[in-house]
Amino acid sequence: MVYLRRSVLAAGLEFQVIGESEFPSGAIAQLLTNLGKLSGLAAMKYTISLLKEFAVVILRDAPKVIKQAGVEALLIDQASSGGSTIAESLDIPFITVCSAVVLNKEQSVPPHFTNWRYHPAWWAYLRNQAGYELLKAITKPIRKVINEYRRECNLLPFNDLNDGNSKLAQISQQPAELEFPRQHLPKWFHFTGPYHDFVGRQRVDFPYEQLNDKPLIYASLGSILGYKQEIFRYIAQACEEFDVQLVISLGGVLDPEALPKFPGEPLVVKYAPQLELLKKASLTITHAGMNTTLECLTNGVPMVAIPIVNDGPGIAARIAWTGAGEVVPLNKLSVSMLREAIKRVLTQESYKQNALRLQEAIRRAGGVSRAADIVEKAVFTGKPVLA
Repeated sequence: MVYLRRSVLAAGLEFQVIGESEFPSGAIAQLLTNLGKLSGLAAMKYTISLLKEFAVVILRDAPKVIKQAGVEALLIDQASSGGSTIAESLDIPFITVCSAVVLNKEQSVPPHFTNWRYHPAWWAYLRNQAGYELLKAITKPIRKVINEYRRECNLLPFNDLNDGNSKLAQISQQPAELEFPRQHLPKWFHFTGPYHDFVGRQRVDFPYEQLNDKPLIYASLGSILGYKQEIFRYIAQACEEFDVQLVISLGGVLDPEALPKFPGEPLVVKYAPQLELLKKASLTITHAGMNTTLECLTNGVPMVAIPIVNDGPGIAARIAWTGAGEVVPLNKLSVSMLREAIKRVLTQESYKQNALRLQEAIRRAGGVSRAADIVEKAVFTGKPVLA
């Protein structure tokens, strides 16, 4: 909370806190730590329970804060339940921001929590439909909280969480080339590419002098999943037979000194300067979080993905579909399977070329400047900004 407040204020913005009694300083970090110890359906159910709690607090506290601050428009993360309902109840415009994988429901596209590959066949439609029915059942507690509030505000109930997407503009930080074929996105949907910049990141101490001239493999499971030290051991064993240098970032979660030595003696750090290392990397081994995936592609780095929670499987499926990497599902993870995936990505030029193709797509997409232009136009005109 302290770091977030400092970063927001440093950017010249105001900072308002809600839900401090339920989520005091450090509480969110602990909740994410708990999530990092889960995987698969258990992780998804835990995430849904958190989103429900967040929705209760947001719906209770945010309207008053928004009115007092004189907010005239909202940017609402697509995964943030309740935000669009607040905008409707206050009669202010809002834009949907897709920070994670695009969540818009479409029968031809597999649900975000699956690692299913895209396929246009009839059987895939039935498979996808079953997945969406499961998702609807699991997210029912969130819809119940939102619809109770909507009834109090005389708003029509949501049948699906996608009902809350903006009718003015939706922006996604994916380039269109990283998304499965879509046929039914709204006309005001925009693939802008990454809409974050890299100004203001904390400086990270790193032993650059220990880097050598061998091809660099960078491995990170992000800041939530860094507890999965058994996966890091698999990664170290799989890389041991290659003439490479492996750098493992523990995401600020564990201390390298407290861990037993990994095979092959990789360079293990508590936290790594990811952007700087990606400029040197030949390959990244990742949990397939959207931010890491986009940072890899921005630097033209192919990946081996080990998806673990939430939208990771869906992002990993897109990495494989674009040819920019390989996927090793968690339930099939073994040293031999991981080693073969690493070998293919390192030795077959197509993976690097596809990563470079997506790098160029990101460059063309417009990024944060284009996203800001779309937001401004939507707010000032009050009309849908068509793609």
